[in-house]
Amino acid sequence: MSLLSKLRCITVDVTGTLIAYKGELGDYYCMAAKSVGLPCPDYKRMHEGFKLAYTEMAKKYPCFGHAAKLPTIVWWKTCVRNSFIKAGYDYDEETFEKIFRRIYASFGSSAPYSVFPDSQPFLRWARGEGLLVGLVSNAEYRYQDVILPALGLEQGSEWDFGVFSGLEGVEKPDPRIYKIALERAGKIAPIAPEVTLHIGDSMRKDYLPAKSVGMQALLLDRFKTPDAVEWKKSGATVLPDLAAVQEFLTSGNKLTC
Repeated sequence: MSLLSKLRCITVDVTGTLIAYKGELGDYYCMAAKSVGLPCPDYKRMHEGFKLAYTEMAKKYPCFGHAAKLPTIVWWKTCVRNSFIKAGYDYDEETFEKIFRRIYASFGSSAPYSVFPDSQPFLRWARGEGLLVGLVSNAEYRYQDVILPALGLEQGSEWDFGVFSGLEGVEKPDPRIYKIALERAGKIAPIAPEVTLHIGDSMRKDYLPAKSVGMQALLLDRFKTPDAVEWKKSGATVLPDLAAVQEFLTSGNKLTC
């Protein structure tokens, strides 16, 4: 008996599993600076500045400011401004506003993202097999409302429900986000954790918390990360892409625990 026959629902991580960033963060920050006639920021400094600013904002105002009722655009404006400052670039208000608008618009569109070629076929296949398909992502509302539809990943054709941290106020690796996913699926049809499979690319954010609420789980290793060796040693099922997942689910294979 195939694993597929035992499942009723599949939840999938988004970034790194279904889609990826095109190019580097510095590309978009550089283009934004150039658009107002400024020199291109140093990529390495910009990347490091962003990492520091993002970490600080995520700690102070988690889930893109959900609990503090901070508008998403304000959260990002503070993060972007601090990114530039930490990288050594402190622009006047008018200049920064122009740069920020360019960056915010870019990352709210399909431009910085690419869809893995097996993503849409896999999601459509799963729904065609009668499975509920949900997305579970540490992302803000624009993923659900703008970005994913612009990339051809539409609710209703590729996925049935979504759980996005910026809308829920809970983010991975908090197991509660997976409980929310199960509840969301349950509003469509009765779903038990053990007949739900979560697919992601992080042991800490995807595999472990999903397993902790009783779900099945497996990991993708699209980029041949060194971490995958440890994932396998710890007993996780690790596959290279979603085409391999489809083959795995329809064969007689069993998930390792």
